[in-house]
Amino acid sequence: MDEALPRSLTPGVLAVLVRRGADFAAAEDAVQDALVEALRVWPADPPRDARGWLVTVAWRKFLDQARADTARRRREERVEEEPPPGPAPAADDTLQLYFLCAHPLLSPASAVALTLRAVGGLTTRQIARAYLVPEATMAQRISRAKRTVAGVRFDQPGDVATVLRVLYLVFNEGYGGDVDLAAEAIRLTRRLAARVDHPEAAGLLALMLLHHARRAARTAPDGSLVPLAEQDRGRWDTASIAEGVAILQAALARDRLGEFQAQAAVAALHADAPTAGETDWVQIVEWYDELTRLTDSPVVRLNRAVAVGEADGPRAGLAALAELDASLPRHTAAAAYLHERAGDVATAARLYAEAAHKAPHLAERDHLTRQAARLNTRRPR
Repeated sequence: MDEALPRSLTPGVLAVLVRRGADFAAAEDAVQDALVEALRVWPADPPRDARGWLVTVAWRKFLDQARADTARRRREERVEEEPPPGPAPAADDTLQLYFLCAHPLLSPASAVALTLRAVGGLTTRQIARAYLVPEATMAQRISRAKRTVAGVRFDQPGDVATVLRVLYLVFNEGYGGDVDLAAEAIRLTRRLAARVDHPEAAGLLALMLLHHARRAARTAPDGSLVPLAEQDRGRWDTASIAEGVAILQAALARDRLGEFQAQAAVAALHADAPTAGETDWVQIVEWYDELTRLTDSPVVRLNRAVAVGEADGPRAGLAALAELDASLPRHTAAAAYLHERAGDVATAARLYAEAAHKAPHLAERDHLTRQAARLNTRRPR
């Protein structure tokens, strides 16, 4: 049995239950129960219509729970209105479910967490790691968000900017984490960009395509990370790069610059360089200046410091880095890289080792450990 199949169908099944009148939290519980039943039944008796099977079983699970609630009469009336058996509609409701999770009643942080859990399929632990908070804290946040949208129907969609932020975070988790959601995020963003008149939707799609184009070159055969400067550019997906650049140019021509367009411009400059040495770092610094103006993000300032180190030399990069909070994620790794560029091998080796202990992912930790070991072998004894 392909265990990925029921998981890929989950958003659509959840959307059907919500459209039929189930509140969000009860619908998600029913869908999870149906998935457990599918894992038990399908290996021996696979259904011809997997989605229809899940909808039917999830709806029955919901009704079973509804009958046990105090509002029995209202729930029993809903039983009478149960749709007749038959194949489930083939419409993809996943994007509409993103809008539900981005309801105006929710804060952006809660909307993102709820969507990553209910639609993206991430575990509470993975979401907590992305937010750098304890798992229990994230579980409480998601539970509060579920209670907030209980009873909300599809005719109350959320904010496009929040949906874009959700899709961006889902893509990042799929691109660099242990759950592959990048392709799904690209698919949904493509649909969103076709449906709404919002230049940042196009900017986000361009950003995703440009980053995804480098995916095959990001890891070596043994699974280790390959830094951008060392990647085999012949393995980059030129069709995705061309599409991303064309979408970005059309978005920029509308003169409504936003964060995702600026990030995509940085990615396009990397993609445009035939070799790492030919990267236009001066322009990249200028785009990071725009990003800083738009977001005032410490992470953007950190990336800008590295870019300054490439454009104006490592000492200038270290000076820019010194203005930032040293507790920022990947601050130590950036400092190690710039110190190595400046020729301070001993300090760089120490910082690489320190950064390895702070790395959020195993592949990143292994890469930084190897960097430290490489420099230590070069140091005189």
